[in-house]
Amino acid sequence: MPRIKSSFSKSFFFPGVLALAFFLTGFPSAAQLSRIQYEKLETALGETSFFSGHLTGFMLYDLDSQRVLFEKNSQIRFIPASATKLFTLFSSLLVLQDSTQTLRYVADGDTLRIWGSGDPSWKYKKFAQPDFRRFLAPFKAVVFSDANQVSPAFGYGWQWDDYYFDYAAERTSLPIYGNLVQVRKTGSQAFVLPAIFQPYVKTTNRPIKELERDFHSNSFAYNPSTFQGKEEFIPFLTSPELFIELASVETGKPWLYRPDSLPIAHSLWRASPLFPLLKEMMLESDNFIAEQLMLMVSDRLFQTLDTERAIEYIQKTYLFDLPDQTNWVDGSGLSRHNLFTPRSMVALFDKLYRIIPEDQLYEILPTGGKTGTLKNSYQAAQPYIFAKTGTMSNNHSLVGLIKAKSRKTYCFAFMNSNYPYSASIVRKEMEKVMIMVRDMM
Repeated sequence: MPRIKSSFSKSFFFPGVLALAFFLTGFPSAAQLSRIQYEKLETALGETSFFSGHLTGFMLYDLDSQRVLFEKNSQIRFIPASATKLFTLFSSLLVLQDSTQTLRYVADGDTLRIWGSGDPSWKYKKFAQPDFRRFLAPFKAVVFSDANQVSPAFGYGWQWDDYYFDYAAERTSLPIYGNLVQVRKTGSQAFVLPAIFQPYVKTTNRPIKELERDFHSNSFAYNPSTFQGKEEFIPFLTSPELFIELASVETGKPWLYRPDSLPIAHSLWRASPLFPLLKEMMLESDNFIAEQLMLMVSDRLFQTLDTERAIEYIQKTYLFDLPDQTNWVDGSGLSRHNLFTPRSMVALFDKLYRIIPEDQLYEILPTGGKTGTLKNSYQAAQPYIFAKTGTMSNNHSLVGLIKAKSRKTYCFAFMNSNYPYSASIVRKEMEKVMIMVRDMM
């Protein structure tokens, strides 16, 4: 079948390790700001500032001269939260190129044997869809195996009680519906899609405001008296048996589950464009897409779905020259075990900056006051912040680009941990610093 291509230009991709020639291999000595500029930044981030009450790391970097202009605690490791997705973006661009890894398959007479490769597109949001009906048309039955998936449904260090929030959907080799149940409120009643789950929706007298799923099963409960219906999606508990039931309905073909190993001789179907997935991951900070991207990276490299192995490979092959050793454990940043320094974040972003065409880079980065997770912050008549956010309890980071009044663009990493107040308070104080940087540079 023909491969669907994304809007990436051919110049986007560099062959293998040759791309490293363009990457930052280490930070030169810090360039001198003017005394006034330095003192302003030192005051804004120093011992008498708002940021002295918790751990803060900051680096400002000149992309043209490849020189550090200012740094504060840039060698200290922070929990990056969703800023981890910059690492996933980098890995996806280098390994996956322009298309998803959808599945691997073997034709066996009128039966098609398949192994999922991690593609999250099927019936998820409004992405271009893998045409399963056309792909399966020559066959009477499908035999599905998940024996190639090594990584478990949840990532290392994820919080167990996130299981009923849509940002913590389970990882699987061939997801459908984003591994989510859609919730609809009609009057005081809760209805779910796919309809196969509706018989398992019950009422309860517990004082809960949303539809909630049982931890160990796909049993759902809501209180009609207090039901608000604000949570539109809830992860379902995945299993091979449930998957083949859902897939059979969607394709009109009988699916069977048999956990066979992937044979050496097989074919690969790359069915969807990659760029829309990358854009959604970055703008909306979609954790599910990020996790499935790392599974696809692993499939492309090793023909197994093993996030840990893929991360190890990327670190040793493409990120060995980062200033500090990273502790990178998942694709999304849901885990508190992720630890990166501001200067390593800047080094990574410098690599991205030199391999992504400028128009595409700005298209996928949240823009202050305009798009994605920065739509309601860093507002200005002329956007000046283009960056990836990362937020979880007591941690907030921002990594990306700032356009100064001089029209010059700089890279920065601004990371905060261990603050006792809401992230909105930290963001407001960070915004004051970034406005100062914009105006004085």
